[in-house]
Amino acid sequence: MTPRRDTLLIVLALATGATDAAAFERLGHVFASVITGNLVVLGVGAVSGDHHLTLFAGCALAAYSVGVLLAAPRERKPPPKQGWPPGATAALTGELILLIAFAVCWELGGRHPTEGWQVVLIVLGASAMGVQSTAVRRLGQVSTTYLTSTLTGLLEDLRGRRRSEGQARSVGILAMALAGAAAATGLILHAHRILPTLQLAPVAAVILASRRLVVDSPD
Repeated sequence: MTPRRDTLLIVLALATGATDAAAFERLGHVFASVITGNLVVLGVGAVSGDHHLTLFAGCALAAYSVGVLLAAPRERKPPPKQGWPPGATAALTGELILLIAFAVCWELGGRHPTEGWQVVLIVLGASAMGVQSTAVRRLGQVSTTYLTSTLTGLLEDLRGRRRSEGQARSVGILAMALAGAAAATGLILHAHRILPTLQLAPVAAVILASRRLVVDSPD
């Protein structure tokens, strides 16, 4: 990875944190990208008879899966050592479209959306996170949505007292996801209508910046 690519990945984590916080706090207490959490919630809801919880966790899992399936490359190719694969930018453009739709529905649903609006919003948010996840994987074994592995790698390096490639990027991604969640919570509480800008702005900025790094890649 290069410093410029690492910076773009760190910026994407801001949208991840904001989208997950919005989903958890306003869309049925499930997540847009934390699949492990949604699997647990689905199991809890199914056994406890909480149909509301089951519905939202199931929709989030299904939508995330659809996002990955729609945006994933047909063939897995080695990631470029430098630059930015055009397929990643194309996929992120698809994510941006989904987040724009999310923003429109967020506005229409109001501060206290009905269950129907909540379902629409979690489907749009989770599918956007699925698209982002597979877009980033075009750059290698790195993620801006699946952060358990990122934290595990950092702790292993700490235990072994070693520095590895991408350590600073991992710290940045974790910190930015946390910042995104915190900022989103503040907006939800005090400026509800502005929340979608915290999702849209990072993705749009990465799309624009990545065009300068695009290299020919056999996507």
